Order: sequence, then structure tokens, then C-alpha cells
Amino acid sequence: MPPTNQELLQRDLATLWHPCTQMKDHEWLPLIPIRRGEGVWLEDFDGNRYLDAISSWWVNLFGHANPRINQAVKEQLDRLEHVLLAGFSHQPAIELAERLVRLTPEGLDRCFYVDNGSSAVEASLKMSYHYWRNTGHPRKTKFITLSNSYHGETLGALAVGDVALYKETYRPLLMQAITAPSPDCYLREAGESWEAHSRRRFEDMERLLENHAEEVCAVIVEPLVQCAGYMRMYHPVYLSLLRKACDRHGVHLIADEIAVGFGRTGTLFACEQAAISPDFMCLSKGLTGGYLPLSAVMTRETIYQAFYDDYQNLTAFLHSHSYTGNPLACRAALASLDIFAHEPILENNRTTAAHMGQAVAHMADHPHVGEVRQTGMILAIELVQDKASKTPYPWQQRRGLRVYQYGLQNQVLLRPLGNVVYFMPPYIITPEEIELMARVACEGIEQACSTP
Repeated sequence: MPPTNQELLQRDLATLWHPCTQMKDHEWLPLIPIRRGEGVWLEDFDGNRYLDAISSWWVNLFGHANPRINQAVKEQLDRLEHVLLAGFSHQPAIELAERLVRLTPEGLDRCFYVDNGSSAVEASLKMSYHYWRNTGHPRKTKFITLSNSYHGETLGALAVGDVALYKETYRPLLMQAITAPSPDCYLREAGESWEAHSRRRFEDMERLLENHAEEVCAVIVEPLVQCAGYMRMYHPVYLSLLRKACDRHGVHLIADEIAVGFGRTGTLFACEQAAISPDFMCLSKGLTGGYLPLSAVMTRETIYQAFYDDYQNLTAFLHSHSYTGNPLACRAALASLDIFAHEPILENNRTTAAHMGQAVAHMADHPHVGEVRQTGMILAIELVQDKASKTPYPWQQRRGLRVYQYGLQNQVLLRPLGNVVYFMPPYIITPEEIELMARVACEGIEQACSTP
């Protein structure tokens, strides 16, 4: 007999410590053990099904148990499961690096593999600092970041983030970053366009670069959407202005496309919407289609050459992870890129994104919705206590958690960020599934906002 949800829950709570979780909540909020996945659906051990509206933390692009990716991983498993990437190489790592160089913005000609998103950010920070050190600029030791930004949980990535919920506890352990106001368009003035607000906010970044360029290695941003920062969004013009300013002041630009890359914002990479190429691009999450941990830092040949030297000069980049460039993960990534190559994914996503927007457009008039915003396949609904002033609900009330609970009771996995309910589903979601997702979310919001 297969186990039940309850049996697995008891075993889980006796041994496991779950991520991003106050474990005491599970005294009253049941964990859900998942038995299998197919398409946009997850199924637990009691036979209940859940539409994965958040792509299992934004990683799944083409559905669970995708036949093409399944087959690629199975075939690779019979050939080579893993080999170190120091002094050795393998075909999937080479092929994936070649493909990423071709697909990413012009000038990103080198690919450095890491294990996950936070590790990619760590590597890019170290590369930038080390580049300036190798080229005779040892005073460059700082980084500029945006308020409300999030770049991961390891100490370097946490230091260049600015979401207090994650950062405040560990602040004594962190290097000090320079913080510029976010171009977050939720905060724009009445009647102000997204573009005008983003241009106005850039003036603050310009001043910081003017004052600190000699000590700054790089500016790091999440292009277009600050995902863990409550899905706040901004106009591409900010990236255009930032690229020019970084060039003008001799500072690197790091684009953290971990969450927004691979079609999430409507283009393959968000930077394309500003027609810019960063000095470093961090990729992960959707890179393998949601199958296996893998990340990559794409960078320029000129940066690579600053480390290319005789060994005794000690300029090499000695950063490594045991599973760097894992063959199974690289093969899953190649299969995911094959889907982009052979199917009109971005074109289909435009239709899907429009349907998502239409399905919840009426929520813009809800008395407790401050904004419905969307960038490509990312849609967010911000719940507020007072619409006119955009006064948020007290975080202690956990209104978003009420929406989460309602969703699970009605076949939809929604995992709001605080009081922001969002959709980031696999690209294969059907119109009927969008209608279900939207209906349940709207009902959940209505229920969450109708009680004290």
C-alpha cells in the first residue's frame, strides 16, 4: 500500500527542516507530500490535485514530467552522470555553453557554471571585484544595488539584496552595499507613466555613480521585475540609462536574470527589452526547465582575459563547486532550449499572458486591490487595506496566507509574497487552466479581504 499524506507528514516533521518556513506553522497548516507531477498539475498521496500557478518557485517552464526533457535526461544518465569540470570536460557542458553564448545578448562570450542562483550571484560579485583587482584598481570593492532587491540567500548575495525580511537578521555578517532607490513603478506619482517614473528614479542612481564610481565594482539589478521583492516592476528605459551610465563611470553592470530569464518577461531575456548587454548575466531557475540545479554566469571576453595569465601570477579565478556543470543538468538545459528552438514559445506566451491579464482585469476595481500589474508571464495583484492611499495590510495579519489556504482547498497552488498574489505558471498552461487559476485566486482574495 502506498503511504498517505498523513503518514508522510508525520515522518517529514520528525526529520526535515523546510526552506523559507516557520516550522511551527505546520502544527496547524498541513504539509502536502507530492506523489507525481504532470503538465501544470501536482498530485498528492491522497489523490488531490493542485495547479502549479507558481512553477514550483519559478523554475518549471514546460510542465512537470515533460516528455522531451525526460528523454534527454534518461539518455544522458546511461552515458555520464557526473565528472569534475576542473581539468576535464564533457559534451553537454560544451554544447550548452555554445548555445548560451549564441542566445544571450551580444558580447557575453564566456560561460562559467555554478550550482544555483545564489551561487551565480556570488560568482559574479567575485569576478567583478577580482577583475578590477587584476587590472590595477584595488580601491574598487563596493557594489550598488536597488532598494527592495533580492539576489539570494548566501552572504554575498544577501548583502546586495534589500528585502528586510531576509536580510535584517544577518546584517552584522554582511558587507555594506550602496543602495539606490528602486524604479518600482507601484510607487509612481498619480498620473505619472512607468517610463517617466523610471527615468526620474534613475537620477538617484546617476548621483551615486558620480560620487562613488572610483570605489564601486558593479551595479547589480534584476531587470524589469523585482520578483522576491513582491513582484514590483519597472520600465526598460531604466536599464538603458543604467548601461550608459555604467560605461560612462567605468563600473560593471550585473543583470540578475535568474528569475526573469528564459521568456518570463516576454522576451527570452529581460535585458533585450532595453536593447542592452550587461557585463555579467546570472542565469538559473528556468535554465533546466525546472529539472535539476544549475546556474551560469555569462560574461565578456575582456573580463575572461583579465584572469588569463601564467599560474605564478596568481590571477586565476579559483571559485568552484563539486557539481559545477553537471552533465545531467546540462542535458536537461539543452532539451529545454530545444523546445524554445522548435516551438513558438515566446509567441504563444504573448497570447497566454494576454489571457491571464484579461482573466483578472476586473480586480483592478476591487476596493482592496492597490494594483494589478503584469510583465509578460508574470502577473501580480497587490492587496491593500486602503486603496486610495495604498496603505498595506499589517504583515502580521498574513492576508496572503489566507489566499494560499483557499487555493489549496480549490485545486490551485498559489504562494503569495506577503500580500501580493501572483501568477507565474508553466508556459504550457491552457486557457481553461488560466480561468481556473484566476477564478480561485479572485475568490481567495475576496475571502481574505472580507474578514477582519
